[in-house]
Amino acid sequence: MPGMQFEYDEEGGTFFYFLFSIWGLVLIPTTYYFWPRKPVDDEKGKKRRECNCDPCVIKRHHLKSSTKWTKMKEKILKAAFIIAWIIFALLAYKVSQIHIEYQEYDPYGELGLDVGATKEEIKKAYKKLSLKYHPDKPTGDHKKFMKIAKAYTALTDEETRKIWEESGDPDGPGVTRFGIALPKWIVEKQNSMWVLLVYGLLFMVLLPVVVGVWWYRSIKFSKDQVLLDTTRLYYYFFQKNPNMILKRVIMVLAGSFEFDKFHNAEIIERPSDNEEVPMLIKRLPNLDEKNKEKPLCYPYSVKARALLHAHFQRLDLPPDTLAVDQVFVVKKCPYLINEMVNVIAQLVAGAHRNAVQYMPRLETVENCMKLSQMLIQGVDQRTSPLLQLPHLTQDMLKHFTTKKRHIQRIRDLIGMKEEDRRSLLRHMTSDEYRDIINVCASLPYVKMEVHSTVLDDEDTTITAGSIVTVNVTLTRQMMEVLFDKEDLSHADEERESLAITSEETDANKEQQENETEENNEANQKNPVWQKPKKQAKKKGGNQKSKKVKQVYNWKVAAAAHAASSEKKETKVEAEKQGNDLAIRDEEEREENENDSERAETDEETNASDGEDRATDKQESTATHEEDEEQWKRYQEEAKKEQQLDTKVKESHPVHCPYYGEEKQEGWWLYVCDKRSHMLITAPVQILTLKDTEELTLKFSAPLKPGLYAYTVMLRSDCYVDFDQSKNIRLDVKEAKVVEDHPQWNISDDEDKDKDDDTDSDYSTEMEDSDDD
Repeated sequence: MPGMQFEYDEEGGTFFYFLFSIWGLVLIPTTYYFWPRKPVDDEKGKKRRECNCDPCVIKRHHLKSSTKWTKMKEKILKAAFIIAWIIFALLAYKVSQIHIEYQEYDPYGELGLDVGATKEEIKKAYKKLSLKYHPDKPTGDHKKFMKIAKAYTALTDEETRKIWEESGDPDGPGVTRFGIALPKWIVEKQNSMWVLLVYGLLFMVLLPVVVGVWWYRSIKFSKDQVLLDTTRLYYYFFQKNPNMILKRVIMVLAGSFEFDKFHNAEIIERPSDNEEVPMLIKRLPNLDEKNKEKPLCYPYSVKARALLHAHFQRLDLPPDTLAVDQVFVVKKCPYLINEMVNVIAQLVAGAHRNAVQYMPRLETVENCMKLSQMLIQGVDQRTSPLLQLPHLTQDMLKHFTTKKRHIQRIRDLIGMKEEDRRSLLRHMTSDEYRDIINVCASLPYVKMEVHSTVLDDEDTTITAGSIVTVNVTLTRQMMEVLFDKEDLSHADEERESLAITSEETDANKEQQENETEENNEANQKNPVWQKPKKQAKKKGGNQKSKKVKQVYNWKVAAAAHAASSEKKETKVEAEKQGNDLAIRDEEEREENENDSERAETDEETNASDGEDRATDKQESTATHEEDEEQWKRYQEEAKKEQQLDTKVKESHPVHCPYYGEEKQEGWWLYVCDKRSHMLITAPVQILTLKDTEELTLKFSAPLKPGLYAYTVMLRSDCYVDFDQSKNIRLDVKEAKVVEDHPQWNISDDEDKDKDDDTDSDYSTEMEDSDDD
């Protein structure tokens, strides 16, 4: 029986096939995903629209200098890919030159004969070659002689020739050979120690070290790359102080462990900090540097707090020391503020479950969002929103508020006529004025549409404890659409939202009192001890058809019993008279009548069963359609959530000259109760608002019936005074208690039907006993 034989690659051909395949599988997708690409943009239009104020020019210069290393890395990456593709091409060429030929054994070729030669020609050729290659001859060749002898035997011996024709080899089937795509030198004895050493170094030293370092670093961070110690710090302070003012939020933010050298190796502590930081603290009033709380009193926290306040007031710092540290601190803060918002939302959810003692107030989370706006724009809490525009200073704002005009917001400036606006900014050059107009035109103009519903198949009224779904549609445009428009109702709408909220709250209160009085009157008219009138109960087609079927069967059974009794009396009389012929005729007539009655009963029973099946089919079809609609709605919601998760986080660039990096627009969307100072839904961060975005917010309705006024808030994370709010009213009704559910409620008619069925069964048994 043939065996198996494993062979290593002697010449390296199989190994090159293996190496070529693995190299291509890794190189092609890696090149597709990691090849450096330049963003497609209109460079001329971008240069024409970009701001040329001094902070923007300085920021672009720093970004270009910081991108030199990035460009160098891109060049190195491109060079590495080019070398890898050159190696791939060489491997492809090497593989194309490898020829693995399989030669079938040919005895005629060994003897130098044509196929089909005669025995005489075979003997003659064998004799001639054996004289030449015999080992005893001077020109002899042992291997060649053995091949000639084997070929001669295969052609002359009948049994050997038969084996050769069947298996292709005179010796019969050989062993099965398996090739291993590794060079033979790997398993040679003299190289075994080196191979074992490399194997141990890779899999027993290098791999555990890499995995251990990665694991040790990853367990210190959350999914948003925030230190877990920092997250615990936020939990402690926000739970300790639920109503946190903005100044306190800045202190907690500066106390983050990302700014501590012992938690972050990127932090650099300089000897010059001992002189420069105290001098900076003297320039900043109300810094509260003498606070004794830990870690807010630590030097790293005081330094970070001073750098943040200097950023808000746009103070000049030493360029090589504190300015570098300030850029690092400001870059880290947006991620930390987002973590603050998430922590507050989790604490609010825990307070609803009675897992947290104190619930953070709405003002706390809004202060965190306001801090993000201040951080990106480099403005203070009391700074005018107009300072977000280039070339404007605090001294210029004195002319914006006079008896003739009252310009306090950017939209007020946009709503002015062109000649009035140019007259107001007449001290600026044409380039500076163009920068202001370009920045104003690029600012976001968002329209928000809100619809609140309860997704239910039967009843869409909001009941106590039901799930309320708020569908929000956001449409983002440029502020340039507001230029040269006299009617700015959308801008005025937000300004009046606070006044409207108070008016609606009073109106809701009055309406709630009126409804309470009406309910009291209704309770007086109908006392508690008086039972309400029962409504007529609706019954489905199944119950009705079953009832008809049961009554009909009872009547048929009674008629059959009466007829059988009459026939029995007739039969007895006939027997008494001794008329056998009359008895036989009577029996035949009786059998015919029974057959006709059975046929009629079967037809009517089949008809009623058909009606039952049709009704059941209609009900099952309606139920199936409802299930299909619910499944479609569920799929649409899941598809929206999946699209939000898989979208590229890119919206529109932000004009933020005092922020050290390029920033994309972001928004927070949530539902709140301003009257109770409570957060209703967790804030959803939107980072993909380019044109239109549809979002869904869900929350539980209050447990007590009444009128409630909630507010849907949209807050920017990068612009001051661009927040929006929409008021929604919830008329919460009392939850319905289903008392007469058909699943467990059995009506009196059904009880009667069951009694009728029992009577019919009893009568049938009596009839059978009479027949016996």
